[in-house]
Parts: sequence; C-alpha cells; structure tokens
Amino acid sequence: MDLLTAVAVSMLPVSRLKACAAFKELRQAEEDRALECVLDLTGVPSETPSGRAVAVAARTAAAEAVAAGAALGFTPVPIRDPRYPALLSCITDPPPVLWSRGDLACLGAPCVAIVGSRAATPYALQVGRRLAAELAERGIVVVSGLARGVDSAAHEGSLRASGSTVAVIGSGLDNIYPREHDALADRITAQGLVLSELAPGAKPLPEHFPLRNRIISGISLAVVVVEASDKSGSLITAACALKQGRDVMAVPGSVLTGRNRGSHSLLKDGAKVIESADDILEDLGWRTPASIGSSTRITASKSLSSDPLLRKMEIGEIYRLDDLVEATGTAASKLLPRLMELQLLGHIEAPGGGRFVRQAPFPLS
Repeated sequence: MDLLTAVAVSMLPVSRLKACAAFKELRQAEEDRALECVLDLTGVPSETPSGRAVAVAARTAAAEAVAAGAALGFTPVPIRDPRYPALLSCITDPPPVLWSRGDLACLGAPCVAIVGSRAATPYALQVGRRLAAELAERGIVVVSGLARGVDSAAHEGSLRASGSTVAVIGSGLDNIYPREHDALADRITAQGLVLSELAPGAKPLPEHFPLRNRIISGISLAVVVVEASDKSGSLITAACALKQGRDVMAVPGSVLTGRNRGSHSLLKDGAKVIESADDILEDLGWRTPASIGSSTRITASKSLSSDPLLRKMEIGEIYRLDDLVEATGTAASKLLPRLMELQLLGHIEAPGGGRFVRQAPFPLS
C-alpha cells in the first residue's frame, strides 16, 4: 500500500479512531481501494458524489502534506513500513502513518512512558527527571508528550543521561506546542525522536491531545504516572495503556493535597508502586543488554529447549507480533521484551515492521 493512501486515510473528515481501526482491518484484496473501503466502513458511501468528492479532497491534501513534509525534512512512516513500531501496530486503532523528526531507530528499542501533571510540584519534576535518567542509563527509551511539567522533566532527564527520548505531540511537527518547548524539541530531535500522527500544518487543537495519548502508551511497554489529580490528562494515557494491555505504574505522593488523587486511585486499582527504574524493569521482567553477560548467555541457551515462545516458531518462518500474541496468548507488551532478549542471544532476527524470524535451532526435549 502506498504512502499517499495511508496519509489520505489519516486526513479523512471522519472519526479518526474509526478510520484508523477500519484501515488496520483491511484485507490485502481491499488495499487497491483502501480509501474507499475506509469511507464505506465509517459511514460515508464512497460511490456517491459526496463520497467521491471526499476521496479526491483527501488524496489532494495527502499529496500536499507529503510535499510539505519533504520540504521540512520530516519522514512519514506508514503502518506497513518496517520502521513502524511493532507494539503500536498491535493496538485497535493504530495511526495509518506517523510523521517523524529525528532518529527512527528509537522506535525499535524498548520504550517506557513517563507522564504526569503539567502544573507539577518540584517533587514531581525531580522524580520525573530521576526516573527518566535511570531508565536511559539502562538502555530504555523514555516516551512522553512534550507538555509542561512532568513530561518535559522526563525528556530532560533522559537527555541529561545521554539517553534517547521520544516526544509524541498533538499537532503537526512544524507546530510545536507549547511554543517555549521549541528548543527542547530540537534537542530531542538531535538525540531522539519527535513524533505525530498529524500532518504538517496541523494545529494543537484540544481534541488532538487525548488521541495522541494512545500513541504514547501504544509504543511503550509500560506507562508510569507521576503526580496526577483526579482530572489529569495523564489518566487518559493510563486508560489507553490498560485498554492496550500495557502495564500501568504510579509514583506515590503527598495525601495532603489533591494533586495525587489520580495516581493514588491507580495504585488502589492495582498499579505497581514505583520508586526507581529498577522497580519498572522488575515488573516488566526485562533485563537490560548490559545484564546479559557470557555466563547468563550460557544459562539462557541451556533453558531454550523449554522456551514456550520458541516452540511456537518454526525456523526461517516470518511471524508478525500479532501472530505471536495469538499463538502464545501473551500480551504484546509482555512478549516484546522476551523477543528482544532472544534477539540479543542470537536466536531471533527482527527484520522490522513488527516481524520476527527464528534463526537458531535448539534441541527439543
């Protein structure tokens, strides 16, 4: 499926979430009429004069957006592209295309989101920076929303630790919001990635931010909430994470004000208490590359004969992440760390696009 079609679908004047969900479910035989099929599935009959006019307008707008993005140095990544994040492709309503500025390799690394209050206390800012720095030191990409408060503190913490960070925004990449974060976005571009599902020129409208939250959680293995009131937008990200099967974690705070009621509500509902990056990684069952030394490699190799994931994979066959989720009954957020570990051990190759190939045989018991 070509780039222009994916961009055109993302620009249809219909419910964005419905269009994204319809686009994901298209069969290969429908790809030649993808735009028309999405229109039909979202209640706009494509064979009517008005439907045809909508399709023409979307294709024209898509061509203009691709040209504008190229002139600005933005890279569009359609969902069929090998660089598209595997975890995001597994959600119900993944964006047909992502617009990027920076290092796309970040999308192939394990990511953890840190979100929280815009009007953050000094405590929350310190915690956000420290958690992000600790994750960066362990090779984890920190994801957040470039907002004031905890989001920007998380980005800063990762950058100061010489780590990679991804900022997902609710506007076009040429309309950074808030404006005072222009310089921060430039630093992230140099050391990480700025990402949006919205084409160049899109304004930071209020309705865009709840939509971008599903991307923050969608590309992440877990979402950590730092200081959220009972009406915080961070709770929308947490809700998206739960819907997508991601882990939700929270940092406890003071009970003397209402600033932490949202976070504490998550903890009461079973979210893991987070005090350090090691708490996050422990809950994910994730071991960083540095922890996989030669002795660990030998031990792991000996246990592969009973590995339930490798038993589901034939040597040389290509599997999508969705396929392995269905075959193993394991959530994508839990499966991906194991796939990455097996890749580090040399038993799996990841050619991109959420695809995995088993490389090395192991003796079956």
